[in-house]
Amino acid sequence: MTALDGELQMIRLKSLEKRLGVSSSTIYNKLNPASQYYDPEFPKQIKLGGGAVAWIEAEINEWLKSQIKKSRM
Repeated sequence: MTALDGELQMIRLKSLEKRLGVSSSTIYNKLNPASQYYDPEFPKQIKLGGGAVAWIEAEINEWLKSQIKKSRM
């Protein structure tokens, strides 16, 4: 199953911050290739218009599962 199968659920920035327990700057550092904290596996945001962005919940879930798996190795 891919993130685009079934019903899409979007997560806005504030919800993502709470879910991951990190700040918005940490999230954007994970997305910034120039940052030392860049994570090429971190899901990219979707532009909703008017400066609003969101993330696909299924992609965030997959990323979290991969982080858990890495930490258990």
